[in-house]
Amino acid sequence: MKTIDPKLVTFPEVQRLLQGGVAPRPIALVSTLSPEGIPNLSPFSFFNVFGANPPIVAFSPSRKGRDATLKDTYNNLMATGECVIHSVSYEMVQQISLASSEFEPEVDEFIKAGFTRIESVMVKPFAVKESAFRMECKLLKMESFGEGGAAANIAICEVILFHVAEDIFHDGLIIPDKIDLVARMSGDFYSRASGDAVFEVEKPVGKRCIGFDNLPKFMLDSHSYSGNELGAFANSTGVPDVSENKQILLAITSKELSGFENDASAFNRYLRRGEIEKVVKLLFKNNEMMSLPTIQKIKNFEKSAKLALNLNRLDLAWALALEAGKL
Repeated sequence: MKTIDPKLVTFPEVQRLLQGGVAPRPIALVSTLSPEGIPNLSPFSFFNVFGANPPIVAFSPSRKGRDATLKDTYNNLMATGECVIHSVSYEMVQQISLASSEFEPEVDEFIKAGFTRIESVMVKPFAVKESAFRMECKLLKMESFGEGGAAANIAICEVILFHVAEDIFHDGLIIPDKIDLVARMSGDFYSRASGDAVFEVEKPVGKRCIGFDNLPKFMLDSHSYSGNELGAFANSTGVPDVSENKQILLAITSKELSGFENDASAFNRYLRRGEIEKVVKLLFKNNEMMSLPTIQKIKNFEKSAKLALNLNRLDLAWALALEAGKL
């Protein structure tokens, strides 16, 4: 692993490291208004949420890397103390890239980037109609960290009013596929937070997880499981008992499965296709699979447990992993 002292490299190199290693980063499309009433619109990816009571967000209108001058967003915020922060969806990405260009202070980025300007309710800066999630904010504090190029200015803001498109909700939750957010990566790269890029991991809130130290030793000693996969097991509240596992496996092995081939040669094909129930049935019902050397049988059960984890079937993954431990 490469070790880098930020004091011994140029700040553009540090910037590239941060942008590549701290990613993906949500994008704040920030609208401000100059004291003369000139609108400004600019995206910032050094941005996040920091509390809910009260709702606090922060972003960094850092100094320009080229000449260390202050950005229009910074100047406007310091003068007026107000802004509107917008989320950025995939269908807006080319427009926000355009808004990031360095225009003169008197240029209206709403017009340049083709966004629709609408009135806000509690603050003076305009809002972007195309954004499905908008926050009207007041500036609480601006923290500055130097006067050189790319030095941070952290704008800490309180959200005083939310505007959220109704069609991105389901049961009170904003659904990733519906809001379809984009985020910044290194260089010119972006990421899209929807589709196959999105997955669920149950939060261990309100439950006492067993942790790595209480996993069976044969699982910890296995060369099949990654740390991430063991982490999924360790997030359980306990190791399932024998009767639970037996019922889970019996429910599958006694089931009629359409297209099932009771042929050992189909095992790897079923694994590739993610057909976990056919995999399980082969393990327990195929004589050739059952007569394999013990080491190979253990590997097959562990491969199957890994597939069950990938399919978010933790109960079945446990049953298969514990069967491997019996061999």
